[in-house]
Amino acid sequence: MTNPNIIPPNQDGFHAEWLPPGQTPSLPETSIEDSPLEEHAFGVRGCFEGVSCVQGFEGIVGSSEPLMTTLNLVRTVAPTDSTVLIEGETGTGKELIARAIHTSSKRKDRPFAKLNCAAIPAGLLESELFGHERGAFTSAVTRKIGRFEAADRGTLFLDEIGEIPLELQPKLLRVLQEGEFERLGSTQTLHVDVRVVAATNAHLEQLVSERRFRSDLYYRLNVFPIAVPALRDRALDIPDLVRHFVAKYAEKMGKVIEFIPNDVMDVLAGYAWPGNVRELQNFVERSIIMTSGHVFSPSFDKLPRIVEPITLEDAERSHIRKILTQTRGVISGPNGAAARLGVKRSTLYFRMRKLRISRSIGNACSPA
Repeated sequence: MTNPNIIPPNQDGFHAEWLPPGQTPSLPETSIEDSPLEEHAFGVRGCFEGVSCVQGFEGIVGSSEPLMTTLNLVRTVAPTDSTVLIEGETGTGKELIARAIHTSSKRKDRPFAKLNCAAIPAGLLESELFGHERGAFTSAVTRKIGRFEAADRGTLFLDEIGEIPLELQPKLLRVLQEGEFERLGSTQTLHVDVRVVAATNAHLEQLVSERRFRSDLYYRLNVFPIAVPALRDRALDIPDLVRHFVAKYAEKMGKVIEFIPNDVMDVLAGYAWPGNVRELQNFVERSIIMTSGHVFSPSFDKLPRIVEPITLEDAERSHIRKILTQTRGVISGPNGAAARLGVKRSTLYFRMRKLRISRSIGNACSPA
């Protein structure tokens, strides 16, 4: 894991500096005042025109190997009607992956319904999923259509599937297997054709072992699992994500942001982002609000300091990833990663294999 307590390499060298306890990352001093800003910054106008979502996947930005592996799985399973289980940490974009599956499927012109199972009280979840008849319970003054009926012939995205109560799981299993259910308070069996895409940030296998989740339901959901990588595992995508969010929120707020200093991008690319893409997005939005000029100027005081042990191997992995980000994945040549690290190309390849660092090329724009 990248450790945010290490200042990323600056323009003049490749040293790492430990921060004392309680101190947040700060920007290394640069000589921007003594030379054109363009030499020390990512140009926004030109760069942002080249930052776009992955073709065919709205809202998904990046080109790293872990992300491409995930999207290849999406392309594989989307044309089928198979149930998909999306696994990943909070904030990694599981709903975007679910939407990508829907929009790439033959059901793309049909409804896409969604429900966060953790956001609905357990006593109301059955009604939300399957609907109810008038008079089914005290506050049921009218008939209500549930999410399965609303998503008929389309896709239903069930987020936080691990939060479904045990007593409701047999009914969910039945509709997954047979495509039939009854509204709450009714004896009439309804039939639907719904593709279910579920998501979780929990370990369902562990919940099964603890008897908090039915094994038969788990196996029915786990037909085609897709793992969404954490942002720290696709760090090469951070520059593109930063530029994407800066462009988005600058336009939304009517501001003109022309440059992102390289030192700012280095710090953002070196932070661990435990809240993943959602945390990065919220940080950029807050920073755009506070930026008054044409240069993106975030305050790193708001980045929480993460205290965690770091090994020499972790530090080496973090540093190599940082240099690969700066060189856009280029290893050879006078400006390649090997030269910047002061090692032979063969040595760098060996260290990358040992540390399991993929040779992915980030689409970072070069300084103007």
